[in-house]
Amino acid sequence: MQIFKSIQMLILIGIFIMPVGFAQSLKIGFVNSAKILQDYPEAIEANKKLDAIGKQWQSELERLSKDLQQRYEDFQKKEPLLKEEEKRIQREELIALEQKGYQFRQDKFGNDGELAIATDSILRPIKLKVMKVIEEIAKEQKIQFMFDRNEQIMFLLYGEPKYDYTNLVIDRLKRGKI
Repeated sequence: MQIFKSIQMLILIGIFIMPVGFAQSLKIGFVNSAKILQDYPEAIEANKKLDAIGKQWQSELERLSKDLQQRYEDFQKKEPLLKEEEKRIQREELIALEQKGYQFRQDKFGNDGELAIATDSILRPIKLKVMKVIEEIAKEQKIQFMFDRNEQIMFLLYGEPKYDYTNLVIDRLKRGKI
């Protein structure tokens, strides 16, 4: 992330210290990558697929949690009647069940979990298509720099709407002109 910010600063510094003649012929555009992925049918389908996977795992996680809660409540009711050895065994079982739920959450939803891996493998080809179309449009329009401006990335703080190529990218992706 720090490297990305450093590169951005170098680009900005380079733009501002360019010779005047070159800067006047410089053409810059921007897109909203979040909007592109939100409006591109292939990305919409991919996100539906990922949501379905996530919901299935979320249901399983909720089932594990309810099971743990029920067993804990049962243990609390019986605890006064249990011998110390039985209490210890049931506590260990509760801890193991809790750890199982935690491990399941990490395996499925963690940073390196199955959902993250599925998201990367499903969305990577789509993002590559989007980047290819952005590159093609930039070359056609003779744009030297194309920036991204969306809800998460605010590197471009202002851009005139006439230099926003988001809809052109979406249109080309929808028509399959890749």
